[in-house]
Amino acid sequence: MLILAIDTSTNIGSIALFDTEKRVVVGEITLNVKQNHSAIINKVLDSLLTLSGVKKEAIDKIAVSIGPGSFTGIRIGVGLAKGLAYALKKPIAGVNELDMLANIYSGEKDVVAILDARKERVFAGIYEKKDETLILKEEYKACELQEILEKIDKETVFVGDGALIYREKIKEFLKEKAKFLKDSLNLSRAAIIAELAEEKEDNIFLLEPYYIAKSQAEREKEV
Repeated sequence: MLILAIDTSTNIGSIALFDTEKRVVVGEITLNVKQNHSAIINKVLDSLLTLSGVKKEAIDKIAVSIGPGSFTGIRIGVGLAKGLAYALKKPIAGVNELDMLANIYSGEKDVVAILDARKERVFAGIYEKKDETLILKEEYKACELQEILEKIDKETVFVGDGALIYREKIKEFLKEKAKFLKDSLNLSRAAIIAELAEEKEDNIFLLEPYYIAKSQAEREKEV
């Protein structure tokens, strides 16, 4: 099965093709640029298909990050994925962005996947490693960074852009219990989205972005 995966939930835009039979990444393009995802994501998709020699009709499933992250970015990615799935008559699967980040780490320690939501607020997932599987310990959070740090009681790996932005604060609070990956490993990876989507399938009409928190526009409406 050939899975096309799309991730535009953060400032990083990533698209990948993953072959589940050969267990290989056929191709992956990841960009961290200032342009809005809507301006370039279709060009990136066309480039990936051209460079890999794959026609859209050969794709067997569409996978997409449903968030949390950038409200606009999530909508762009989910919209593109649903459009492709509908046009190609292929199944679709949504994957949580925090699950993707947590799976970047392949060691034995517990993991906190953390995305910056500005002003020391974060989107976060706390995961425990059991039998080589990551288990989400409690519901995904949209909260103050401090709330997450107070839950950590042993050596834990932090991954995601929040781990980069708040590294010093995390280290100051947790001391030797805080562990980090190399900076370059904190990027969103569409190839991981593809792998996590392998055994999943969602209803194309019911699949929606997962924001956790309300957008600024929604909050202003309630005032």
